Amino acid sequence: MTEREARIAFNMIPAIGSVTVARLAAEADGSVAEAYERYPDKLDWEGKPPDWEREIARAEKMKIAIVTELDEAYPPLLREIASPPLAIYVAGDPAVLSKAGVALVGTRAATAYGRDTAERFAAGLVQRGWAVFSGLAAGIDAAAHRGALLGGGATAGILGGALDCFYPNENRALAREMVERGGCVASEFPLGRRPDPQTFPQRNRLVSGISHGVVAVECPQRSGTLITCARAAEQGRPVMAVPGRIDWKTASGCNALIRDGARLVTSVDDILEELTPLGREMPPPAASRPTKPTRSRERAAKTSSPSPSFTVEEAVVMREIPHGGATLDAVSRAAKLPMARLNTLLVSLRLKGRVKFLPGNRVVAVS
Repeated sequence: MTEREARIAFNMIPAIGSVTVARLAAEADGSVAEAYERYPDKLDWEGKPPDWEREIARAEKMKIAIVTELDEAYPPLLREIASPPLAIYVAGDPAVLSKAGVALVGTRAATAYGRDTAERFAAGLVQRGWAVFSGLAAGIDAAAHRGALLGGGATAGILGGALDCFYPNENRALAREMVERGGCVASEFPLGRRPDPQTFPQRNRLVSGISHGVVAVECPQRSGTLITCARAAEQGRPVMAVPGRIDWKTASGCNALIRDGARLVTSVDDILEELTPLGREMPPPAASRPTKPTRSRERAAKTSSPSPSFTVEEAVVMREIPHGGATLDAVSRAAKLPMARLNTLLVSLRLKGRVKFLPGNRVVAVS
């Protein structure tokens, strides 16, 4: 077994990730292969010994590339996150995952306004040289991918299940077109792993992890989009949101993100302004588009800014984070807040520089 094969084999075992594998490898003189040989509980999602050789052969037959951190095609931004995937299964061009890109995410129950906004933003971004990433779900995700195709650019969809267990079925044709036109569809889940409520939050950290910034286009306050935004804040990615009408349930999550510190964006220029001063790699602008000063550059030039203010709920959350940090579950129980609301508040506190996220779904206050 090679080091690369060992990573693929470990990836087939549930409840074990790259952090645990790194620890096991350290105990085995740095060898992941040796760590795998020593690991006692080798059972895959079906409770069987992982047949990694068959897995690799099946992927090759299906023209699926399996990318590990030992491969050149592994997205460099994923190496920065707390728990990078051990393996990524890719249909299409894996290089798309390494392009400078923006995640456009939102609700499945999108309005016509939300879908149109996602399409326009995606088309504008790819025409400016950026890739567009999303989760290939119905609603905003699908609109973002379609907009990227309309703009003639690259787009990648990250699934919440294995590539051979595609969901939702209504977007199969869209996924096929994405691959045929130079994009890709990817997943960290081994073949046969069906999507469930646990896999989608795990998928969301990859959507934000490969992105230079995340834009919530339209979402309610109880939404997986807020989990993606929380993961983005944890990973140090800019969080942006499109405003909506105050009487629209589908806009309440975006409006809450803006209230709590996310950048309000109404155009592609707003998105790029947010990314530019952070030192991110910028694709060259269109030759016909003149360069002009931006509000973000003006903000970055300021030598001081007022201390951030806090809402009552944010103060409660800060009070319940003990010295040394705590798990998100523990903070949720102590603050008597549902996890969806806690994620929103932690995004705000992260943007204000008052908390940071740690591996293992932990959070710690920053003094």
